[in-house]
Amino acid sequence: MSLPDFKNARPVGTARDFAAWTIAHGLQRRFLRKGAAGGDLIARLATDPELIAEPYAAYEELRSQGRLVRNGFIGGTVDHEVGNAILRSEDFGTGAGLAELPAPLRRLHALAREDDTLSPVDPPSMLVVDPPQHTRYRKLVARSFTARKVGRMSDRVTGVAERLLDDLTASVRPGEPVAFDLVDRYAAQLPVAVIADLLGIPESERELVLEWGNHAAVTLDPGLSWSQFRTASAALREMHAWFAHHLERLRRDPGDDLMSQLLLDQQQSAARGEEQLTDVEVHAVGLLVLGAGFETTVNLIGNAVALLDQHPDQLRALQADPEGWPNAVEEVLRHESPVQLTMRAAMRDTEVAGERVAEGEAILVYLSAANRDPHVFDDPARFDVARPNAGENLSFSAGIHYCVGASLARLEATAGLRMLYERFPDLRVAGTPVRRGTRVLRGYAELPVVSGAELPVS
Repeated sequence: MSLPDFKNARPVGTARDFAAWTIAHGLQRRFLRKGAAGGDLIARLATDPELIAEPYAAYEELRSQGRLVRNGFIGGTVDHEVGNAILRSEDFGTGAGLAELPAPLRRLHALAREDDTLSPVDPPSMLVVDPPQHTRYRKLVARSFTARKVGRMSDRVTGVAERLLDDLTASVRPGEPVAFDLVDRYAAQLPVAVIADLLGIPESERELVLEWGNHAAVTLDPGLSWSQFRTASAALREMHAWFAHHLERLRRDPGDDLMSQLLLDQQQSAARGEEQLTDVEVHAVGLLVLGAGFETTVNLIGNAVALLDQHPDQLRALQADPEGWPNAVEEVLRHESPVQLTMRAAMRDTEVAGERVAEGEAILVYLSAANRDPHVFDDPARFDVARPNAGENLSFSAGIHYCVGASLARLEATAGLRMLYERFPDLRVAGTPVRRGTRVLRGYAELPVVSGAELPVS
């Protein structure tokens, strides 16, 4: 059966869309740009392309200003202990993504935003809801990510990796170098194949998912321009239309996958007269699992290859002792976190680092900076795959919002990297890597690599 044309979904750019952008991004963009022009470091970290590309010096400058820094609009912390405490505290919640806005604007945004453009930072996404709603969603999703079930995925992960590596060499004659874009041909393909299996998505539709995901990833960033918002919303609209089609397909012909199970739960709860997930909630859960299921891993694998290229001694150590790969993945997470920051809002008057924080006040937790806190990690700017406490990183967050798919991401990265370097022991970055322009997600849009070629020693 042919796939419908989802590009015929409702066009983006209506007055209602503009109202949604103004409230969620336009006002924030104005405040951030004004703050950045005045030299505010938190605002500059959100808007300055140079700091987005290389944020670490700015993180250290922020660290010198105190354990909790405020600019009158929002707070921020780069401190590991403070960040960890906020993420785990019952005094803080996600704030439904708009906590810093006055209540009337939050209500207006809820009226302006439509179900077919809901992003990962719009309710009812599991990223931005708190208990009891979050507890309900997480319980449904977590059963697909138990240690036993993730362990069973190991063969699938290695099978996908082996097929992708075979494809890379299939058209290359013996003795010829193998050159490819690591992101496009490997780092993105591995996790999307695994998560698509988990959600019952046919192989023929996975490239569509990648395309939409790349466009929608920017919605995690604060202060989008109207142009960025329109482009992302158009992708989200197409993705929601496709996902509705996918769910109807699974209702007719369910499989042994997470989405089929969620739909079955929905039907059984309705039959028993019990509270059930709405269709919007099913969409939100499924699309979040889909996006989060490959975004973190593609950035993690790309960051790892770039770091190992810059530190060949570390790669040689891993090739001499492959048992070190799991800890190496933790060190990549620590040194170059795929997710740079998250936000929490005070649910009641509380105290952080000896300072009073009022109900509703929002605080940014800079995960990547906390991962380089010198009070926790010795010589934190050094990349060391044997670092004994690398696993203390906060890259997957902490507390009730700890990434439910963290164990799967670790499995994919560990197996994917080990097999990549077993197949291509001399793999090198060749050409100019291109960073993603996103603020929250940190990784590569393009990472050209080559194996079997003589390259100048850098």
